[in-house]
Amino acid sequence: MLCPLLAVVGCREEKAAEPLQSLKPAPLPSLATGGSRASEDGGPVARGDVPESAPVYGEALPSNALRLSLAGEQVRLGGETFEPSRSASIARLAERVKGHEVVLVPDADTFLAQVSELLAMLRDSAETVWLAHPDAPVAYPLVLRDEDGFRVWLAEVAPGKLRIIQRADGFELSTSVGKLPGPDANGPSVPVREGRQDLATLRHGLGLLKGRFKQSEDICLVPSFGTEVSQAARALGAVYTAPGEPLFDTLCLVFPTPPRVRDGG
Repeated sequence: MLCPLLAVVGCREEKAAEPLQSLKPAPLPSLATGGSRASEDGGPVARGDVPESAPVYGEALPSNALRLSLAGEQVRLGGETFEPSRSASIARLAERVKGHEVVLVPDADTFLAQVSELLAMLRDSAETVWLAHPDAPVAYPLVLRDEDGFRVWLAEVAPGKLRIIQRADGFELSTSVGKLPGPDANGPSVPVREGRQDLATLRHGLGLLKGRFKQSEDICLVPSFGTEVSQAARALGAVYTAPGEPLFDTLCLVFPTPPRVRDGG
């Protein structure tokens, strides 16, 4: 009696479970091959010793922003000079910038570690913080995160969690599923060439990551704390593929958690 009954009601075919291999994330693209960057006609570009120059893109400089000029451990606003490492001085500067757009204008010799107190104050007081490019009239709007804030961001459940780790030997492009492979498996994704940042290849690598993580809307630049602020600004330019056209909507800059601010003015 069982078989005729099955013939009437039909048999439900059970679908075999997908193999565990199919649950693995898709592999990351690679910058390991020498001709990984496409030329304008679609053919491969051979890697030379000297990196190609990359056009500088970004946003137009904000016209109404307060201009903060960096000079080591000092910062100038108009005719005034402030020392953010001193509590009275940074308190006065905080009052000046509160609720305003500000644009940071780096010199050649100011390092990220020297501006940690300034960046922490701007994160809490300014309406919007921009970083100007040292070589072109463009700037980049930033979300500022110290080390603790960066760890909180990393812990969020979201695809990608893309980071540009800026090191002395190049750029490491890191994701939630590993780093983008470069020419040396033990080195950065985009090594320096002849002592210079390879911004053209960095831009290409970021384009590969955007293609892999299409839903990712933000990216963090994590410079070593001995990096010049001007070099960090140049790296941010690689996120743009044309004027006003970033690959990612939100640019985050990670800075060192500042030491305790000294007393005095």
